[in-house]
Amino acid sequence: MSTTDVSALEARLAALEEQVGQHDDVLAIRNLQFAYGYFMDKCLFDEIVELFSDDATLHFMGGVFHGRAGARRLYGGASGMKGPAHGMLFDHIIAQDIVHVAADRKTAQGRFRTFMQGGVHRSKKDAPPTIPAQFLESGVYENRYVREDGVWKFLRFDYRVVWQASFDEGWANAPDAPLMVSEHRATYPESPSGPDALEEQPPRWPRAVVVPFHYNHPVTGKPIHIPDPV
Repeated sequence: MSTTDVSALEARLAALEEQVGQHDDVLAIRNLQFAYGYFMDKCLFDEIVELFSDDATLHFMGGVFHGRAGARRLYGGASGMKGPAHGMLFDHIIAQDIVHVAADRKTAQGRFRTFMQGGVHRSKKDAPPTIPAQFLESGVYENRYVREDGVWKFLRFDYRVVWQASFDEGWANAPDAPLMVSEHRATYPESPSGPDALEEQPPRWPRAVVVPFHYNHPVTGKPIHIPDPV
């Protein structure tokens, strides 16, 4: 075999190894995001906090939380809930994943959709009054991830609630204000469970909501054009 042939084989092997590595990264990021959903189902907030990088930022309901300290305030800080509870339902169904890993395989971006069904069983008499008996929620994640010591973690967690509605009335009658969680109005430490900063909260259904795409059009390669709402 000539030197040229050996070089060609080595280049092909390196390309295949890179392709397999990228594929493994996508699977790891999907598992990270789906694990988050399963932990949220049962209010396993300590487990959730460990999914984030020390440098993470979390964007939720008009608040920006910094690092794991901010994550600890966000998860469980407002409701006081921690761990599975009799009669409480928070099923997060996460799907429609689109993940892109950077060429250097150090960072990545991902878009996911969640559909949640939640509520309180009639046998539970001590549920927080802010949680409806039966409700539905839909939202979109546009997240960034970082690989630290070979392990993928959340770097920017950005969840947009698109709508919440009671099960009885459905999304056609979704209220403008969220049913279960409120927009953040004050920062930490004024609010003990509040964010480090406030940001403008995007509109929700029934107003036209398009969470910006992190990727270009998969066929044309051009940025995705979002017309003004009608």
